[in-house]
Amino acid sequence: MQQVVVPVRYPLSENSRATLAEAIKVAESEDADLTVLHVNLYQNGQRVTRSELKQAVEAAFGHLPRTRYVVRTGLLVEETILDEVAAQEADVVVIGSKQVSRWRKMVLRLVDDPDIDRFLREELDCDIVTVSPDAQPSRSSSSSSNV
Repeated sequence: MQQVVVPVRYPLSENSRATLAEAIKVAESEDADLTVLHVNLYQNGQRVTRSELKQAVEAAFGHLPRTRYVVRTGLLVEETILDEVAAQEADVVVIGSKQVSRWRKMVLRLVDDPDIDRFLREELDCDIVTVSPDAQPSRSSSSSSNV
């Protein structure tokens, strides 16, 4: 069974809503299960529950069949997302353009000139869909660049 993972913020921001809308489309077109992921950061003290996340998503999009709601706690959002994507054995990850810029900063600490699409393709064996609220989604995969 295909698996789509989409990390979102809580409460749902405009960018998270756009990213989630695209993830829902991808899951439907791929006949895939959907995992909606939120990361509670240790350092900010706010704790969102799985049921709060589910209620917020269903208030915005209605009931979503074949959808799991996951809340993880971590120090770095990007690292926690990578861990969850690997644990889910995701086929597709849908991320917002703001997440890409945060990942770029994280990767920049490790290497001089980060190519986020390439980094994610090397770290994850899945397609990456990047969503900007005002633009068309961009999709890249392990075997090809933008599709």
